[in-house]
Amino acid sequence: MGKAFFVLDDGRIFEGKSWAAIGKTFGEAVFQTGMTGYQETLTDPSYHKQVVVMTAPHIGNTGVNTADNESSKYWVAGFVVRNPSTLTSNWRSEKDLESELIDQGIVGIQGVDTRAITRHLRDRGAMRVGIFSGTDLTREEMVVEVRKQALMTGAYLSDDVSTKKKYVVPAIGSKRFVVAAIDLGIKGATPRAMAERGIEVHVLPYNATLAEIEAIKPDGVFLSNGPGDPSTMTQTIELVREILMLEIPTFGICFGHQILGRALGFETYKLQFGHRGINQPVLDKRNGKVEITSHNHGFALKAPIDAGFTTVFGPGQVTHICLNDDVVEGIELLHRGAFSVQYHPEAAAGPHDSAYLFDQFVELMQKYPRPVVAR
Repeated sequence: MGKAFFVLDDGRIFEGKSWAAIGKTFGEAVFQTGMTGYQETLTDPSYHKQVVVMTAPHIGNTGVNTADNESSKYWVAGFVVRNPSTLTSNWRSEKDLESELIDQGIVGIQGVDTRAITRHLRDRGAMRVGIFSGTDLTREEMVVEVRKQALMTGAYLSDDVSTKKKYVVPAIGSKRFVVAAIDLGIKGATPRAMAERGIEVHVLPYNATLAEIEAIKPDGVFLSNGPGDPSTMTQTIELVREILMLEIPTFGICFGHQILGRALGFETYKLQFGHRGINQPVLDKRNGKVEITSHNHGFALKAPIDAGFTTVFGPGQVTHICLNDDVVEGIELLHRGAFSVQYHPEAAAGPHDSAYLFDQFVELMQKYPRPVVAR
């Protein structure tokens, strides 16, 4: 087990030990505060091009299995832990974590002070980073390598993570609705959550056209989570405006929330260090309820949180805010079937406070039915 280095673009270097795949990797350094669910994090396409620092000190205890994967591969650019588990103990485990990381080609580092890294990122903000193991580069040369990498601001990543062709997740039980889901980096739990509510989900590539959506004759449109800078998604933003003009009920989460917000005319901005974890408190301004929610976003929406707003599609309001920093976490149009949240109602490994949002989507499709056509 040789030395490894976690090298930030501001010149700060943390020395640890090589772990998982050996080599070098680059991405945006972010920290994740969940104490469980590391496998879901690793397979979440929203973490594409990000080096994830786990703040929980002991990772890998339960191994990995096929059932908990959110996609077909591990998407993180690199993985940082303090103390990887030396043994796996869970009846569902099929493999130990490090072996799977090696098979997936994910470069990692262990033995670093993840608390110190987290404090540094909290104070200085998310930044470019490299993990180096098995290298003869000097510290100065490693910093130069990191500074050559692209920033997350301006990153256009949907083409990397989206499905290349349409697929269908059938409804469980009686089919009640058909939904066109725009895959911007969708997690497997999302269409399953809709299928459990009698929705047949047609998952479409991120660059699907309005004609392709209308060919499905959907009762609703879903905008998924995903990586990258929402300001780069001009084609998708225009598509959402066309969907809103047709008054098709629309529900967006995470990246989809930002896309819907920009379609309504709002700007997005880069957060200092983002929200990532399964313990984020969110206030529903409509009823005063606080939900503990799962987040993974580095950008946020600029919208007025203390008053309603007006758009070309009618009036709307901010429905949810983060109690940690007042970031906009949900919006809705008041007289048209469209709403979105900045977090994951399908959260796996939890929490499940926000699962009701899928039921809200069902209610919208009941309230704003499309014209009856033969399917």
